[in-house]
Amino acid sequence: MDIVLVGAGNVATCMGGALKSAGHDIKCVYSRTERNAMALANKLDTCFVTDLEQLPEADAFIVMLRDDALLSLAAKIVSSHPEKLFLHTSGSVPNSLWKSAGATRYGVLYPMQTFSKGKSVEWGDVPVFIEASSDECLQKVRNIAESLSDNCTVLDSEQRSRLHLAAVFACNFSNRMYAIADELLKECGIPFSVMLPLIAETADKVSSMPPVSAQTGPAVRGDKRVMDVHRRLLTDKPEWRILYDLISKDIKKSCK
Repeated sequence: MDIVLVGAGNVATCMGGALKSAGHDIKCVYSRTERNAMALANKLDTCFVTDLEQLPEADAFIVMLRDDALLSLAAKIVSSHPEKLFLHTSGSVPNSLWKSAGATRYGVLYPMQTFSKGKSVEWGDVPVFIEASSDECLQKVRNIAESLSDNCTVLDSEQRSRLHLAAVFACNFSNRMYAIADELLKECGIPFSVMLPLIAETADKVSSMPPVSAQTGPAVRGDKRVMDVHRRLLTDKPEWRILYDLISKDIKKSCK
């Protein structure tokens, strides 16, 4: 398909390359920031614009903007070519946004993965969740999704919103825990790399058993002595101590 990418951030960079590799023609890249638009356009060997009114015609427009930008710009994006297919990649914005923005053919193409510009992704394993305004549009969205991944599922907006919430806990929050661990280790000269086998084993365990069954640590054991030591070590970090107490309490409650 001829595709215009609206956005030039992490998702657009990773998905744009995958779409091109899958044989789609990336007609243009939009970003309000010329540097970002130019960087991705050069990578995809295409043109770029920084004005939504200059979007060229294409079979589909895939919008990969922050949710607040998507919500505020959807109508303007649609107004350029209202008869075309409009998709967004958000986990939490409903499909109905497009109808209120004036689109007649629309859908969602949500890849549930964490993306960074400097890190390649094995797209064949990425779960892609789709939704559309009609059977005809759903087939087109499915064709795009299946050109990227072997794992494509139809999901409505309410289900996708709950899925996105779960992903925030499993990915974004756990990554913040890694960052805290990294900062704690730096204070005593220990590299974060010592954590990697532990992280890998934890991830491996939950692939074969329920996460609640894989839970270990002092909170599960009710080891008050160890937990008091940890709290003392966090005396000068009150926010992290609150996190420690809240999570420990929730672990103990869930593992009864």
